[in-house]
Amino acid sequence: MVEKPNLLFIFTDEQRDDTLACYGNQTIQAPNLNRLAEQSFVVDRAYCTQPVCTPSRSSIMTGYYPHTTGCLENNDPLRPDHLTLAERVPDDYTCTYYGKWHLGSELIAQRGFSEFVGIEDGYREHYTNPVEAQRLSDYHHFLVEQGFEPDSGKSQRGDSSADTGTLRTFSRQYAAEMPVPYTKASFLGERSAEFIRAHADTPWVHYVNFLEPHMPFDGPLNELHDPANLETGPAFLRPPDSDVSLIHRALAAYYGSTDWRGFDLKDEASWRRVRRNYWGLVTLVDRAVGRILQALHDSGQADRTIVVFTSDHGDMMGDHNILAKCTLYEEAMRVPLLLRVPWLPDNGRRIDGAMSLVDLLPTLMDLMGLGAPTEVQGISRADVFEGNADLSTNDVIVEWNGSHNSCVWPPDAPPEAHRVESDPWRSILSHDGWKLNASATDQSELFDLNTDPHELTNRFNNPDQRARIADLLDRIRAWQATVDDTAPLPAV
Repeated sequence: MVEKPNLLFIFTDEQRDDTLACYGNQTIQAPNLNRLAEQSFVVDRAYCTQPVCTPSRSSIMTGYYPHTTGCLENNDPLRPDHLTLAERVPDDYTCTYYGKWHLGSELIAQRGFSEFVGIEDGYREHYTNPVEAQRLSDYHHFLVEQGFEPDSGKSQRGDSSADTGTLRTFSRQYAAEMPVPYTKASFLGERSAEFIRAHADTPWVHYVNFLEPHMPFDGPLNELHDPANLETGPAFLRPPDSDVSLIHRALAAYYGSTDWRGFDLKDEASWRRVRRNYWGLVTLVDRAVGRILQALHDSGQADRTIVVFTSDHGDMMGDHNILAKCTLYEEAMRVPLLLRVPWLPDNGRRIDGAMSLVDLLPTLMDLMGLGAPTEVQGISRADVFEGNADLSTNDVIVEWNGSHNSCVWPPDAPPEAHRVESDPWRSILSHDGWKLNASATDQSELFDLNTDPHELTNRFNNPDQRARIADLLDRIRAWQATVDDTAPLPAV
């Protein structure tokens, strides 16, 4: 054990797990992340707590589930009574956060972090500090210093549709089209490397969150991968059967019949270009991560620094004919999870079983020698990485708490789509490979991930599965009792 180890926590936005070689993708160009995986513990199946940005981030940062943090949908601010890791470490740690925050105020240092380096200017309407509304991000100022002219008076949120008043900003699309050295990923990579080199003599905690490969799925490396040679599975562009949930059918119908930001999603070639661009954004992040890890090595700190790599949620990328997240399919829920702890044996070992990102905060505090806080809802898995336990009996719960801010569809989507989006779900991933997506208002779903990993056959209505469904619902209820969750469940 290293005394006062550093923590480098790298995470992306909307990156599914099968974008790395350790999760089966041998084609995508991600040499730095693939090398990190070879030096790290690789969790076989890592799940977010809710497949959308803000709720998942609240769990990553605090160790509580979204229904407890109050971050039920995008742009809900993180409550002050749920502490981040930065608020829990000793005072001699320098704690910094670079990148997208998406948990309230975006540009001011807060929650135990002495420095924020912001990259987003599009969440202004959700800031809780009126002074901050007149600020622009560090990334904005970087672009201006490089001679770029702000292209609009609009924000970077979504389609740049929210007026920012007198502030002229760079739209998210404009930023996405920048040459590699001027992208958000490169900016964060360079700034993080500078931080690491400047703090070689004091303990630190550094979080860096990349927007990429999040939409608009556009970047300077769009042409890097051949769309004809992209790895796809049997669910690619296959709409769900009629016996699955209405929300999944509505999503597939919507995305399969729309022109989305210049992509005709009625056409397979367009879907492949979206996926190709997404892969290019992963490579863009990989290059920035390479610079950060090189700085860690060159400054002599690699042997006393825990390195984490994960993402807040995944992306459907055309599987089941759906784009983006906000579904309970595996592609939206599962993320990469790499954990390098230099002083532990067996770095490079695969951790079989399933683990929730809600467990990260207590696990990391344990591994840092600080002890896991007992009041959080996540469970320390330090003993798993230390080789003294495993995940063979661990069930994982994933929430969907509804959304009323058009997380999935634009305002002109059918009313029925918005209705089903607002209803809560609870999903359980059992340790023996079964998955139940439970809804009191929609068609529930049961998948055998052992024989049907792509979730093509819903077994919920099979009479032979009544006992299994009842057992899985009992497990969800037992979990609800421990975390004070009141979401309704279906009757069987």
